[in-house]
Amino acid sequence: MMAIRLTLLWLWKLIDPLFYYCSRLYCIKDEENKRSIFRVRVTKYKGAEVVLSDGTIIGRNDLLLKIHLHNVSLLSEYTKIKNDIKRSRMMYRLVHESMPTLSKYLKKHPKEDKIKAIIGITTLNRGVHTLGFECFKPKSIWYRRFKQLGQLPIFILSGTPLKYFQKHQLTYLFLSKEILYQKYGQNSSRN
Repeated sequence: MMAIRLTLLWLWKLIDPLFYYCSRLYCIKDEENKRSIFRVRVTKYKGAEVVLSDGTIIGRNDLLLKIHLHNVSLLSEYTKIKNDIKRSRMMYRLVHESMPTLSKYLKKHPKEDKIKAIIGITTLNRGVHTLGFECFKPKSIWYRRFKQLGQLPIFILSGTPLKYFQKHQLTYLFLSKEILYQKYGQNSSRN
């Protein structure tokens, strides 16, 4: 089974540049020009209204910076680690280390004044509160099922038993830009 996963991961690495191009994602980099774990793009929010803990209201068609984990590189590292706790710690560390780069990228973005928050969609939401994210469940069952189906290949390639797939609930992760700036080193956009 491991050989099949490694072969599929190798194929994904070949296809990933095409996906990257078609999805309009941008890979952000830090000062040393090293890639972060995030790929991003500006998007219009299409879900139900959400009120974040700092009072930020996100409504339909508000501009958000959507984050995607660079899954193929993450899974390449993930397959080397057998222990689930070590895997979780590695992922948390990579995301945490990429947050200041995300903050700097947003601060310099031409649409920074119109972008209200960061959004991500994931089934992996343990520990995200300590990073500053808030979790909300998408209202549409069809949307949740569609997105969860899209997460299935990642889940399979990670080597996690399929019996755990249903336990992972799909959630939106939101982080207001003000909280992002406060936690990760940028001045408030309101100053």
